Amino acid sequence: MSGPRGAEERLMDLEVKASFAEDLLEELNGIVARQQQQLEALTREVIRLREQLAGLEAGRQPSLRDELPPHY
Repeated sequence: MSGPRGAEERLMDLEVKASFAEDLLEELNGIVARQQQQLEALTREVIRLREQLAGLEAGRQPSLRDELPPHY
C-alpha cells in the first residue's frame, strides 16, 4: 500500500497536471479569440466585396456577348 509519501507524490503530480491543463486552456482560449476576430474580419470583407460586386453589376451595361446562347 502507498504511504503518506506516495499520496504526497500523487497529489504533486495532480497539481502539476492541473497547472499544465490551465496553461493549455488559456492558450487555446487565446487562439479561439484570435480566430473569432479573423472570422469576423473575413465576414465583413465578404460583405463589402458582395456590395462592391452588386454595385458593379448594377452599373454594367449588358453586352452582346452576354446575350449569345452557349455553343453546343
